[in-house]
Amino acid sequence: MRTVLLSIAMCSVLAACADAPRKTAHIEPAAAPVAPAPVPAGPSPNDNLNAVAWTQTAIEHDLIYREVFRNAGEKLGAALKDRWWDALATNERKRADVSKLKPAVIVDIDETVLDNSPYQARLVRQGKDFDEFSWSEWCREKAAKPLPGALEFAQAAAQRGVTVFYLSNRAQDLNEATLENLRTAGFPLAGGETVFLGLGTVVENCEQNGTEKGCRRELVGRKYRVLMQFGDQLGDFIDVDANTPEGRRAAVDPYGQWIGQRWFVLPNPTYGSWEPALFNNDWRQAPEMRRKAKLEALRVR
Repeated sequence: MRTVLLSIAMCSVLAACADAPRKTAHIEPAAAPVAPAPVPAGPSPNDNLNAVAWTQTAIEHDLIYREVFRNAGEKLGAALKDRWWDALATNERKRADVSKLKPAVIVDIDETVLDNSPYQARLVRQGKDFDEFSWSEWCREKAAKPLPGALEFAQAAAQRGVTVFYLSNRAQDLNEATLENLRTAGFPLAGGETVFLGLGTVVENCEQNGTEKGCRRELVGRKYRVLMQFGDQLGDFIDVDANTPEGRRAAVDPYGQWIGQRWFVLPNPTYGSWEPALFNNDWRQAPEMRRKAKLEALRVR
């Protein structure tokens, strides 16, 4: 009897187990690969990024400018006392006796006394290259600020009776905007004299070639003893016959002793005639070809 009852009980338990819902292990589906976050669209890499970033943010940039203009200021007294002190290249000094001429200094404008790096920064951010229209629009904003040390030097020179001439290759239609920018920034503009000599200035009896400044420097030298010159390009001091690395060095070699004495050179890695000198001055080449030429110009030893 116990056996029968036990068998009945076991059958009841098995039946109950059979009717109970089955519990199975929960298996998560395999995780799908996570796609990388999309990269925001933006300009392609620009070779000028580091140059502009250095120009705008490196304290070394500002210190170099202050050093150059301070050095020039310290030499200004000696230049005024020496009646034969003159900073014009030999072929541009047409008047032999300079001892009775009034004193002057010649300064370039862009990246010498006025900072246009915001314009360069816009080009980098937008992935664009220089063009005359956007440059003209920037100049018309009249927002360029004085570079470190430039304003102090120009004002000190003017106070000592030295006329400051501003030579620039800005187009003539930018003359008024440029003068207003200089005036607002505090740069001295001598009355009774045309002190801004932009691109297109007519110089009688002097054959001008493109954007070269030689005739305009000669024009200043007809009435003034040029004590000093300031610029960020070799062409701000002397016209260069062959714009190649070798030609540029040859042009400046005779004046090596004038650097830091009569000629004061400021750094500009963002643009200049040094760049096309590396690709045969041919801007018609595709960007990748120009870049290839610049890479090949690098020294590894």
